[in-house]
Amino acid sequence: MIIKIIPAFFCTILSYYAAAQKNDSALAMGKKTITLSEVVVNNKLNVPVFIERIKNDSSFYKAFRNLHILGFSAINDIRINNSDGDIIAGLHSKTRQVRNHGCRTMITDEEQTTGDIYDEVHQFNYYTASLYASLFFTKDSVCGEDNIVTGRSFSTSGKTGMEKHKEQLKMLFFNPGKKINGIPFISGKTAIFDDALSGKYDMHIDMEVHNNINCYVFTQQVKPEYKNEVVIDAMTTWFNDQTYEVLARNYSLSYDAGVYDFSVQMEVQLSKFGAWLVPNLIRYAGNWKVVFKKRERGVFTATLFDFK
Repeated sequence: MIIKIIPAFFCTILSYYAAAQKNDSALAMGKKTITLSEVVVNNKLNVPVFIERIKNDSSFYKAFRNLHILGFSAINDIRINNSDGDIIAGLHSKTRQVRNHGCRTMITDEEQTTGDIYDEVHQFNYYTASLYASLFFTKDSVCGEDNIVTGRSFSTSGKTGMEKHKEQLKMLFFNPGKKINGIPFISGKTAIFDDALSGKYDMHIDMEVHNNINCYVFTQQVKPEYKNEVVIDAMTTWFNDQTYEVLARNYSLSYDAGVYDFSVQMEVQLSKFGAWLVPNLIRYAGNWKVVFKKRERGVFTATLFDFK
C-alpha cells in the first residue's frame, strides 16, 4: 500500500508544481514558458511588467551613447588570430577622449601594433578592428552630439561596403533581441520576444548580487532543436532590481546564411559614473566569413575608466 501511495503522492506534488509553473508562464508570456526561481516568486515580481521593461529597454544602448558626451580613458586590445589561435595582427593602445565646448577628440598616449593590422594608408585591414574603431575611436573632432536614444535607430540606408557592414554589426551589438532590418536572411530571426521565436527558447528569471547590487537575472537559451533557426543562441542580462537598468549582458550569436556566416560571443559590464550609466568593460570574440573575403577570427577587449 505504501509503495502505491508514494508514487501517487509525488505525482500529485509534481502536478501541482507543473500547474503553478504553467500559471507563472502564462502570466509572463502567454503560451511562452518562463521559469521563475523560488526567490523571484517570493519577491512577487510582476512578470508581465518586467518582460515589457526588457522588451523596451534603452538603458543598454544609452550607456554607449553616453560615451559621446563624456571624457574617458581606454585600454584597447585588438587581436586577429589564425585557425590555430595564433595572433597574425594586433593593436594594443591607451587612449583618452577629451570633451571641450561640445566637441570630443581622441588622444593616443601609447600604441603598439603587430602584423598587418593597418594597410599602407593606415586604415584597418580587418572588420573586427574597423568595428572597434567605429565604436571607440574618434578621428579629428566630433561636435554637436548628444546622448538621446528616443527616436534614434540604426539604418543601412545610403551605406555601402564596409560602412554598411559596420552598421549591421552595430545593430546586432546594441539591439540584441529586437527585430533588425537591413541584414539579409536574418532580419526576422533576432526578435526573440516575438511569438514566432520566443517559444524556441528556454527562459529563466533569477536574482543574485552583481557588483554589490541586487539584480534580476534574465537568461534566454535556444532549445537545441531550434539552434539553426535563430541568430541569438543565448543571452543573459543583469538588471538592477530597483531601476531596471542593465548592469551586464553576455550574449552569443551565430548564423550560417551561405553567403556569410558568423559566430560571436560578447560580454559587456556597465557601471555608474554620477548619473550616467556607462560601459566599463567590453569583450568580443567573433568568427566571420563573408563571400569573396577571407575568414576573420577577431578578439577585442575595451577597458574604459577615468570618466570625466
